Amino acid sequence: MGLPSKKRTPRSRDDRRSHHALKQTTNKKCEKCGEPVLPHRACAKCGTYKGRQVINFEKRLTRSTRSKKTA
Repeated sequence: MGLPSKKRTPRSRDDRRSHHALKQTTNKKCEKCGEPVLPHRACAKCGTYKGRQVINFEKRLTRSTRSKKTA
């Protein structure tokens, strides 16, 4: 079983942990509604991505209400 032969110094420990910091998330505004959106994701409010409609919320709403009625 491997054991460390020497004690790791605080400097060495901190240098190893230098990449553990959290990075700030970047947001962009939706082109259609102006809501903040993560990059490379469709807008959760209006369903557009790069100016195109990619999520049909009316269809999704009717599908979810239909499944709730049968339950």
